[in-house]
Amino acid sequence: MSNFVDECALNVRGGDGGAGCVSFRRESHTPMGGPDGGDGGSGGDVWLVADRNVASLLAFRDHPHRRAASGSHGSGRKRHGASGPDLEVAVPVGTVVRDRDGEVLADLPGHGDRWLAAAGGVGGKGNAKFLSNRRRAPAFAEQGEAGEERWVWLDLKLLADVAIIGFPNVGKSTLIARISAARPKIGDYPFTTLEPQLGVVRLGEGTDAFEMVVADVPGLIEGAAEGRGLGHRFLRHVERARVLLVLCDLSPTAVTGPAEQYSVLIDELERYQVRLGSDAAPLVERPRVVAGSRSDLATAEALESWCEGNELPPEPDADEGRGDLPLAISAVTGKGVDRLLGQLRRQVEQARTLESKPEGFVTLRPVPEGVRVIRRDDASFEVLGRAALRAVGFSDLTQSEALDEARRRLDRLGVDRALARAGARNGDVVHIGALTFTYDTVDELDVQPFDEAPVEQRDGPSRGGAP
Repeated sequence: MSNFVDECALNVRGGDGGAGCVSFRRESHTPMGGPDGGDGGSGGDVWLVADRNVASLLAFRDHPHRRAASGSHGSGRKRHGASGPDLEVAVPVGTVVRDRDGEVLADLPGHGDRWLAAAGGVGGKGNAKFLSNRRRAPAFAEQGEAGEERWVWLDLKLLADVAIIGFPNVGKSTLIARISAARPKIGDYPFTTLEPQLGVVRLGEGTDAFEMVVADVPGLIEGAAEGRGLGHRFLRHVERARVLLVLCDLSPTAVTGPAEQYSVLIDELERYQVRLGSDAAPLVERPRVVAGSRSDLATAEALESWCEGNELPPEPDADEGRGDLPLAISAVTGKGVDRLLGQLRRQVEQARTLESKPEGFVTLRPVPEGVRVIRRDDASFEVLGRAALRAVGFSDLTQSEALDEARRRLDRLGVDRALARAGARNGDVVHIGALTFTYDTVDELDVQPFDEAPVEQRDGPSRGGAP
């Protein structure tokens, strides 16, 4: 079983808010004490945090659920419940978060980047918060708000200085095994590499020491941008590479000539760029080094033509020529490898100089305000919105005072006007969360829970009796 996972689904849920407490002071010389129920604590949030010490999404493959702790309930003597701690979920650097429809929600390209995946619920208010001149002994409190829950899709795009691209079985794995400590699977058949391999290349010593990360991307074939072979599943790992190393097979056993290999690879990068959209950084404009592999098997004529650049098509819009001539290397014998590393180092240093910081973004999701009314298939109406749900989120709506408070909150939110604009008439059924009532234009909102659909009660703290 592979230990590298670069895409997975993740279920996140914020902690639930604690319920407010209904309590009254009971002391020896205070027989008619006022309400002293404390508030419930808020639930914890779930954050996705990019961590350079996490290499893949393996931790989410078999255990995709992450839930933050809930807040504690309030208690008597105005003791508020403790808030649930936030949950930080470590993901690899370069993780992209998408929703079910494929829309990008967040991009975490740098160590320490964080994104709020699921917000925790707000704790409910205790009955002490509902004390007023007209209401001297409130016998109700708020329930805690449920935490946000959602499914998201995680895509990992590797962050590497150099990405090696080429046809299957051209010697990419052999090369990365020679220049680094990586030990990928090597075999004399196509698609030996089924997952990207990362290797750290160290050059020089002392003050001249230099390190760069090289990625061995599984082999590409014609049509990879449309999903053929391993397709765009692995092309995305090329997106964040600073420099591209295009490897072409010079051996007589190659399926096609090196010039045709090069043309197909560049064409696939252009096609994949169209799939990404115009906002993404152009892949074909990245600095690249071209090298021919398996030079120990190539003929003298083929080597001469390749090293003089005659095999490659001319670059479009290249006023100053190609620059460095293509190299001929052999990862088995080591011929030309040092010169190749020198060119890669120079290109990587230039790219790092021009690069200020990784290009990433976090999509901000403002909390929607107000209420919204929709019509169900059974001709009833449903009121949506966080404020409307909190307006009826009381511990006991059989209390007349709690119903009065709920009616007052709904009227202040303009729920009656919203229902009228939506076409509600006398006798229509209206749902707000677990509460079901009838709409009456004479008395505005006749909030009377149905017997067949009682308000759901959450287990809360112990409650004292009213004075």
